[in-house]
Amino acid sequence: MKPHYPILDGLRGTAAIMVVIFHLYEALYIDYSIHPIHHGYLAVDFFFMLSGFVIGYAYDDRWGKMTTWHFFKARLIRLHPMVIFSTILGAICFWFDPYIEAKYHIDFLKLIGITLIGITLLPTPDVRGWDETHSLNGPLWSLLQEYIANILYVFIGRYLGKMALWIVVIATSVWLAYAANMLGSVASGWAYGNFWMGLTRMAFPFFAGLLLFRAGKLISIPKAYLLCSLALVVIFMLPYFKYNGLFEAACIIFIFPLIIAAGAGSSLDSKWAKLCKFSGDISYPLYIIHYPGVYYFLYWINATKPSPTKMLTVGIGLFILFITVAYAALKLYDEPVRNWLKQKFLRKA
Repeated sequence: MKPHYPILDGLRGTAAIMVVIFHLYEALYIDYSIHPIHHGYLAVDFFFMLSGFVIGYAYDDRWGKMTTWHFFKARLIRLHPMVIFSTILGAICFWFDPYIEAKYHIDFLKLIGITLIGITLLPTPDVRGWDETHSLNGPLWSLLQEYIANILYVFIGRYLGKMALWIVVIATSVWLAYAANMLGSVASGWAYGNFWMGLTRMAFPFFAGLLLFRAGKLISIPKAYLLCSLALVVIFMLPYFKYNGLFEAACIIFIFPLIIAAGAGSSLDSKWAKLCKFSGDISYPLYIIHYPGVYYFLYWINATKPSPTKMLTVGIGLFILFITVAYAALKLYDEPVRNWLKQKFLRKA
């Protein structure tokens, strides 16, 4: 039986929680240099690296008895039910948002059309004037990159030997560092105008995670879950630096592999097992459903100019709501739908 990596589940939850808090603060601090969680968007790059590691772990040894079509069905069943759920949720929230500016109102049939495009995960027409590729639910841009990564794994990654994979990882790390330094940060990839940066942000961490799994060079440290979670939080909260883009690239290229190697190579105290499982279980639903509520929060602040105390109260309430809705969506929708789809389409395999 393959080993399980519960600490990686817990770290995925830590990153998801931090990115939700980052997005709530984003309603107040558009300028990331003064944002309290300056580098919170790096959670996405961490997710990509985790994905590369986990894809290698789950599928590298199955290609003799698994077809390409089976792989794609398995990945769609794992990811796409929540894509559909979150897109429809985003459409409902957009339609009933009382605070959105009138100039962005659209007719119902157009919204239906955009929603139907959105549930395929293809980029949709921008309805908010922010140039977003997925303006009903912004974080879906990263799921599109995840799908592209899965395609690259099937047609390229699974055939690469270690030397070839090293070449890919080195080449993509150089490109990531160059692009991050040129832009001053990696905080892009979500818009039509910077879509290329999304590909840049996905390529290195995904293939680096795959290489990390295949190399098997893991690290064992005591209290790994707590220390690695603390490392992520500290990295996300460090201030902006003069060469900020290079700093963020360095975190992705050098620090994130160490964190994942320690998380995969260390043992977990039993008292933390339930927390790691819970945070890992809700990490994907939480990440994928929270942003429609962030849109509400942003438009409400712009429209009503509430006091700091009121903003803090509403922000905390939204955070609790996001956790609750994520858990409910997981148990009442995502898990039952995935189990049904597995029985129907993956049963023979």
